[in-house]
Amino acid sequence: MMRVVPIVLENGATVIGVEVKLPKTTLIAVTTDKGYIMCGALDVGLLNERLAERKIIAGRAVGVRTLEELMAAPLESITGEAAALGISTGMTGAKALELML
Repeated sequence: MMRVVPIVLENGATVIGVEVKLPKTTLIAVTTDKGYIMCGALDVGLLNERLAERKIIAGRAVGVRTLEELMAAPLESITGEAAALGISTGMTGAKALELML
């Protein structure tokens, strides 16, 4: 099953949350027009190394099970393009999304 929901950030902007229920796991992501944050399934190394030419803006939080947890969790890893926007590891998902607008 898949769920897509609007999420309003503190600054009033709306982003899109996506949950995909899979056997024994759930993929969780929140996206803007520029980039996204995602659960531990995101391979930031792949984005930075093999897909660098795509200049993907993304961050990864681990140990999250809901969209709310993803928004509040500190980012464990980020892409180089996210860092160029001022996003850093340890920043909450919600703060990173504000910088992706």
